[in-house]
Amino acid sequence: MRIFYHPNRDSIDLPTVLHALSDPVRLRIIQCLAQDGELTCGAFGIDAPKSTLSHHFKVLREGGVIRTRMEGAHRIVSLRMEDLNARFPGLVQAILNVLAPKDADGDLKSDLG
Repeated sequence: MRIFYHPNRDSIDLPTVLHALSDPVRLRIIQCLAQDGELTCGAFGIDAPKSTLSHHFKVLREGGVIRTRMEGAHRIVSLRMEDLNARFPGLVQAILNVLAPKDADGDLKSDLG
């Protein structure tokens, strides 16, 4: 079984998290996880080569933003919201709020957190 590197909570630093969140595909991954909870790597509906998605998951995982675990032959991905909130309170939620769809009045259509 493959073992994935995940930094411990105290090792997660702001520049690395901001780098991990600096790409539109990675932001979409985070948005999906915030809305839907745990997902398999293939459940994000992102049209990109498997190698590109693997790279994005690795950047997010090594940045401390997501956790990946094996369940049988599937990789299950989850958002490390508790760890991120402990290190940088409100940061991820603020980013998710900016990404959330808004109605004509500018109000959030859905709660992603």
